[in-house]
Amino acid sequence: MVAQITTVPSSTALRLGQVFATVDAACCPKRINLHLHTVYSDGRMRPEEVIDQAIALGVEHISITDHHTVDGYLLAQKYLSSCTAQTKPILWAGVEINASLLFTEVHLLGYGFDPHHKAMRPYLQSKTTAGVDYQAVSVTQAIHQAGGLVVLAHPARYRRRPAELITAAVPLGIDGVETYYGYENHDPWRPSSHQSEQIHALGQKFGLFHSCGTDSHGFKITRRL
Repeated sequence: MVAQITTVPSSTALRLGQVFATVDAACCPKRINLHLHTVYSDGRMRPEEVIDQAIALGVEHISITDHHTVDGYLLAQKYLSSCTAQTKPILWAGVEINASLLFTEVHLLGYGFDPHHKAMRPYLQSKTTAGVDYQAVSVTQAIHQAGGLVVLAHPARYRRRPAELITAAVPLGIDGVETYYGYENHDPWRPSSHQSEQIHALGQKFGLFHSCGTDSHGFKITRRL
């Protein structure tokens, strides 16, 4: 078992934890959407378009989780601060990072971290890391050192079963799992019931946060493609 490095959660991580505590199957995508991509990785929308759609839909909490970069998040943050809409979403820092877990490539979502923290530098270079940096334990520790929380993205999309991966990730210090995810890419979006029930049970077993997101790569934040 890999020893977990204990870090004191940042005030941002504590507030984000309170958001995770409210997540259920009905939250996404109209109230909470914590998995979105822009043109800064493999999405089709500009960050400003993501913000505009979130405002129009009345979404309360969003996160731009581009692969290995926060450039889209930083631009969205700047744009959101200049918006004059009466009601605006809370935008959380986010990133999606490739990592090795049980000799399987998985995606780890980092949330609420300081994007300028030195621990995050290897993971914000717009490319997958290698060697020690590529290990899930290293990614998890870096996000925690930067004051953030770690969530295993779409646990039922990998070649190993969710139970195997989540069980292995818990000793590394993972904080949550992306419980509600639309594996069939329905339009309108809805979480896949069988997988969500399975992952919810695993999250409850290990005391993990539950997260949700559309994993949007297209022109609508309300669906994946």
